[in-house]
Amino acid sequence: MNTSRTFRIATRKSPLAIWQAERVSSLIRESMGCEAVLVPMSTIGDRQSQWNLAEKGGKGLFTKELEDALLEGDADLAVHSAKDMPTDSPKGLCLSTFLDREDPRDVLVLKDGVQSPKVMATGSPRRQAQLQNHFKECQWIQLRGNVETRLKKIADQDLADGTILAAAGLNRLGLNSFPGLSFTPMPVKEMVPAPGQGAIAIQSRVEDADEFSKIGDPKTQREVEVEREVLVSRGGGCQVALGVCLQKGTLYFFEDQFGSHYFPCEGMTSTEIMKKVGDFVAK
Repeated sequence: MNTSRTFRIATRKSPLAIWQAERVSSLIRESMGCEAVLVPMSTIGDRQSQWNLAEKGGKGLFTKELEDALLEGDADLAVHSAKDMPTDSPKGLCLSTFLDREDPRDVLVLKDGVQSPKVMATGSPRRQAQLQNHFKECQWIQLRGNVETRLKKIADQDLADGTILAAAGLNRLGLNSFPGLSFTPMPVKEMVPAPGQGAIAIQSRVEDADEFSKIGDPKTQREVEVEREVLVSRGGGCQVALGVCLQKGTLYFFEDQFGSHYFPCEGMTSTEIMKKVGDFVAK
């Protein structure tokens, strides 16, 4: 192994973020023959756990400190959940690659015995807008914290009857079951995921982007880039109830004011896909 270079990986401190950063660290050793060390840090989104994210600036709340570390030379790459990334990187930075994608679906988590929840806990406008079609009488509350904390709050407290979480995070943490709770993965066409959901993004300085191509997955990169392009075209962010997912040659799209739509797109260019989405919302 070539140990002449040690890459410093900026990451958030949550168990899921650390898992993802350690996965990147392993791939750097296996595929690039280099060492890697984690540089964990707290973001303002982590510290302000009572904030409503949609009202306070959305996705950038979980990325700024990591991006500052890259710009200031304190880290060589940053590892993010792709769904948490703003549509633009700061000047001098880019999303250089994406790892092989996990299950992009959302999972409906309910207290055992609950079939028609009266109160659901989610801070995501996208999830709330789509769940409203299933549970029309439901009320909504905010729920923050890492994955296991949220599961414990639903199971042990009377805050809500359930929540909805990304399958990828549950799978990575080995939390596919939890005492007192039932888990139901939701079909993509019924609950369209966030752009990039299930993918791990590598962010780097622009001049270093090519260094990480060996650990990326071209199929995932194509999917996420198309999804993010749709997000940009719709002016999207954390505060917008919008879902986009490209899976197995089909693009699934949801926007609150237009509803859901999906169409086959195998072999289509990004421009052709954007036109199909534009035609749908223009109807």
